[in-house]
Amino acid sequence: MGANLEIADLKKLARRRVPKMFFDYADSGAWTEGTYRANETDFSRIKLRQRILVDMTNRSLASEMIGQPVSMPVALSPTGLTGMQHADGEMLAAQAAEEAGVPFTLSTMSICSIEDVASVTTKPFWFQLYVMKDRDFVINLIDRAKAAKCSALVLTLDLQILGQRHKDIRNGLSAPPKFTPKHIWQMATRPGWCLKMLGTQRRTFRNIVGHAKSVTDLSSLSAWTAEQFDPKLSWNDVAWIKERWGGPLILKGILDPEDARMALSTGADAIIVSNHGGRQLDGAHSSIAMLPRIVDAVGDKIEVHMDGGIRSGQDVLKAVALGAKGTYIGRPFLYGLGAGGKQGVTTALEIIRKEMDITMALCGKRDIKTIDGSIIAENPFAV
Repeated sequence: MGANLEIADLKKLARRRVPKMFFDYADSGAWTEGTYRANETDFSRIKLRQRILVDMTNRSLASEMIGQPVSMPVALSPTGLTGMQHADGEMLAAQAAEEAGVPFTLSTMSICSIEDVASVTTKPFWFQLYVMKDRDFVINLIDRAKAAKCSALVLTLDLQILGQRHKDIRNGLSAPPKFTPKHIWQMATRPGWCLKMLGTQRRTFRNIVGHAKSVTDLSSLSAWTAEQFDPKLSWNDVAWIKERWGGPLILKGILDPEDARMALSTGADAIIVSNHGGRQLDGAHSSIAMLPRIVDAVGDKIEVHMDGGIRSGQDVLKAVALGAKGTYIGRPFLYGLGAGGKQGVTTALEIIRKEMDITMALCGKRDIKTIDGSIIAENPFAV
């Protein structure tokens, strides 16, 4: 993988190797992309305390998320079209996550199916559920995740309707890609990507094709989302989903203290403070800015996780210091995947692990479990 020292290096490489429409899909936010940018930049406004002459030996990043052991408090976010960043992308990322000892979350809108990922992994992964109008299909998805022995269900609540992402519309994004001159040119200039894609059968939404009735134009994500995602989804739906699933449940898309308090009554095991990577409501606060308020609202009544804008191990450490029991990375692992397949995802995780470890030591701490607000020198988002 060469000298990839930071996530930005992997991003540069992915931009060169992945066709523009798929790179842009991973690398875009809604409307002005203001919230997407804030997710990243707000981390830099939080300052750490440098501590010296303390014992920094025998450091440990090992932790737990929803009672499951993790080698560091980082999980791979559910991301749609992962298998379009690199052939068999979800399968490769899941293997890299398993080897690194961190959870992998498979998206409903993945290219490789639940069964595909289960066939190449030995430990349970997590599954992310979108609720469709076709309830039989939703029940079928939950049952398939159970059959694959997934160890957590992540229910995403902030995508009942799709936020407008200008790049995807301008690029005519679809999976498999359309064969217009523009799209053919994008792919022809990425021969390595094409070669690997030719070597796999996985080029469409395999969790859905062959499983959902009345699937019409699935190649167009936005058209199918508008037709199938249920805008009437409510708190009442969480109850039957939880009952059907019967295992650990995580609610993703909480960005408001009031919603966090509402989540308590569902009996879910954790909530993820998230604005969908700045891809839904543009003009909303960054995830890291809202994290302290949400932690303050729910205390220790429910486990709080955080997703959005993490580009380094330092960012993970800051989120943990502000009360997150776990964090999720989406774009960093997608950049790694686009840059170098499974090895690229491993590199992304290693970059984050090393940065977190060194930063923790320089803050005078040896164990991630002891990290709290005492390592923060300045936080403009404090409650």
